[in-house]
Amino acid sequence: MNARSRPYGLLFRLFHLFLVVPLLLAAPAHAKTAETKERLILAFGDSLTAGYQLKPGESFPAQLEAALRKDGRAVRVRNAGVSGDTTTQGKARLPWLLNSMKEKPDLAIVALGANDMLRGQPVATARANLDSMLAEFGRRGIPVILAGMYASPNMGPDYGREFNAMYPALAKKHGAALYPFFLAGVAAQPGLLLADGMHPNRQGVGVMVANMLPTVRRALDRRATSGAHRAPDRQATARR
Repeated sequence: MNARSRPYGLLFRLFHLFLVVPLLLAAPAHAKTAETKERLILAFGDSLTAGYQLKPGESFPAQLEAALRKDGRAVRVRNAGVSGDTTTQGKARLPWLLNSMKEKPDLAIVALGANDMLRGQPVATARANLDSMLAEFGRRGIPVILAGMYASPNMGPDYGREFNAMYPALAKKHGAALYPFFLAGVAAQPGLLLADGMHPNRQGVGVMVANMLPTVRRALDRRATSGAHRAPDRQATARR
């Protein structure tokens, strides 16, 4: 390089410095924005989800959202629980609910079947309904945590075995995360239940949330990881 060309070489290096460095510095900020985007969890169930006889901030969805936000997660939990719902009613309202939502949930927690059991309805019916609902979530690309229930002993051993086996079998079939017993740590604990001895009080819901929290965290982290892995595939498809 002769002396006359050196100023141009210096100008090129300065141009490169001022152009490239800001782009490199901007990249982490963009990544951080993507990571902190608020995610939506749909809590789909019956009175145990709706918050029967509880104040709005005491329900399972409200306390779960508060716990996740305390973790530093940008999460919103929508309460889609309806007291008294059986799996038949849940199946009927699910498509309408999902179609009416402005954004697709990042995760759904399905907690239905307790009312079917308490009314002695056939396990085959509950299983078919839950099967249909899990398939609906699957078609829409929404991962699910299936919150199971255990049959009351007064339903008899045969009914109990069939009902209790329903949730693990469906979770395996649809690749859903299984939380075996929604009322774990709360059922048969008078201090954690309302006067009816069936529904959780505020403290009982707090126990339910604390017990399920690791499962929810894993599901959200799995969703984030799988989403990151799918991004290059979409770009490759666009290039083709």
